[in-house]
Amino acid sequence: MKQHYVLILVLFGMFLLPAQAETPDEKGLQIATEADQRDQGFGDSTATMHMVLRNKRGDESSREVRVRTLEIEDDGDKSMSIFDAPADIKGTAFLTFSHINKPDDQWLYLPALKRVKRIASKNKSGPFMGSEFAYEDISSDEVDKYTYKYLRDETWEGMECYVVERDPVDKHSGYTRQVVWYDKAEYRPQKVDYYDRKNEHLKTLTFHEYRQYLDKFWRGMRYEMVNHQTGKSTTLSWKEYVFRSGLTDRDFDKNTLKRAR
Repeated sequence: MKQHYVLILVLFGMFLLPAQAETPDEKGLQIATEADQRDQGFGDSTATMHMVLRNKRGDESSREVRVRTLEIEDDGDKSMSIFDAPADIKGTAFLTFSHINKPDDQWLYLPALKRVKRIASKNKSGPFMGSEFAYEDISSDEVDKYTYKYLRDETWEGMECYVVERDPVDKHSGYTRQVVWYDKAEYRPQKVDYYDRKNEHLKTLTFHEYRQYLDKFWRGMRYEMVNHQTGKSTTLSWKEYVFRSGLTDRDFDKNTLKRAR
């Protein structure tokens, strides 16, 4: 009888043991995964973008761009950016095939040279069309491109946020790490700090004026990227979002970049 009593106490004690605490790595991955899952299922989208480049003196130049995006099941998104202005770069087109477990494929069509240039993996830290966005910033943020670590909770711009560090897996990335602020309400990225290969603070990206589409998908209407080392900045202003317009793989063919309209 005594043995049965001891067994009952042991089993009862097992139920009283506290659950094993979630590690910072596990929590960081969970937050990033939740953010990714909330944006799944949009299908495709088109939008127009106004890009403003500023040098450290505040002088500005601008570009007008049309952007198409296609969601790919079990892989990263495909996207194409077509430049309509100014006249000297009109017809330039940039195509990205984002991937989950291998380097992204990217091509740039330069009408002045009348040829398609492939962007090599080791060059993806370079500036995209003279902006403060690197080529690698233009591709979609797939979860498996990074490892994660939850850092803390923090209020930013009046919003309660999770702060998560993510380290790029790609050895050719221009960043050692990025620190992302996700709002707790909708898991939207609100701010990203980028650290260069020397682990020095390079850039900060902030997202503004979020709008919701199809009662589910959030898109920032304005992005601000500031380069702390050069004093330069780039603003992307978005409008005219249309979802599920019927885009297919044929609209993202590298062989038709020269004829992109």
